[in-house]
Amino acid sequence: MAVPSPNPDRPRTRPRRRRDVLTELLPRIQGETLTRDEAFVREMVETCLKILRDHTGTGDLKLFNAELRELRYAFKVFAPYRQVRKVSCFGSARTPSTAPAYRTARDFSQAIADRGYMVITGGGDGIMRACQEGAGRERSFGANIRLPFEQEPNEFISNDPKLVTFRYFFTRKLIFVKEADAVALFPGGFGTMDEGFEVLTLVQTGKSRPLPIVYIDSPHGTFWKTWLRYVQDHLLRAKLISDDDLALFKVTHSVEDAVDEVTAFYRVYHSSRMLGRDFVMRVNRPIPPALVRDLAREFHDLLASGDIAQRDAFPEEHEQEPDLDPLPRLVFRLVQGRAGRLRQLIDRLNREA
Repeated sequence: MAVPSPNPDRPRTRPRRRRDVLTELLPRIQGETLTRDEAFVREMVETCLKILRDHTGTGDLKLFNAELRELRYAFKVFAPYRQVRKVSCFGSARTPSTAPAYRTARDFSQAIADRGYMVITGGGDGIMRACQEGAGRERSFGANIRLPFEQEPNEFISNDPKLVTFRYFFTRKLIFVKEADAVALFPGGFGTMDEGFEVLTLVQTGKSRPLPIVYIDSPHGTFWKTWLRYVQDHLLRAKLISDDDLALFKVTHSVEDAVDEVTAFYRVYHSSRMLGRDFVMRVNRPIPPALVRDLAREFHDLLASGDIAQRDAFPEEHEQEPDLDPLPRLVFRLVQGRAGRLRQLIDRLNREA
């Protein structure tokens, strides 16, 4: 049956919705007394007006507009699942379903989904399809990318409301890291290497919060074992990275070990943030005072000054994340640039507390 032509006398839905947004919401960010969120939105509106004032070129305006719209929609899609931990999974789109790496990715995703996690993939074929087959549609997100050659979403995420399609790699990569509580990498090409090194860089430099990064080979596979040898022989030996940096990731060919690497990281450690000069680590239960003293002694090189203190939530945290108020905190002045040692502290806490 033919789709009826739109009625020319009927107002178009999209322009009316935009006018309603301006009429109903804009006055909320024009007053003197604003909430924190309204103040941020007003600043974004001011930035957009400054772009127009600066006579920014049409091409740059299109890029800015597309980026903003993509991020807004992605935030909306992920928002209902904010309290669910997620693993971003990377690997080759060219891996056939008969390959050992495919089966390993599928088994890992099924196992991690059984532990209550969700997976995020690029939504395409190969390893992405394997991960979403293993986790199932209900526990999967897809972050697809428009390419000059068509990349169709796989059947396990196609037409799902949790599938987001991006125009730009940089907004897509931001979502992969922002929404992830862990990263799992399977054998892949340039894209997989790019994602792996980027997340390592972000964690190493403190631009991302600490999180488990696991490189998973199939049984008897040597893909990541060979990569690790390169890192040790050409990066570590030349002192381009430190010994402690090797603590930021794990290489394994065991699905069970990979799942344990992810889940054990959150056994006691919950999350963290910087608050001024203080590093605030939220933990799932109170830490025995003797262990706090041991941590301060063993990791004194991480302390810029003072000691490690255990306390309740800061008032500033309540304003932004009130649901985390009940969690105890370990607080200390962190020496920047020691992400590997920080990971070792978290591992010690998870083992001993």
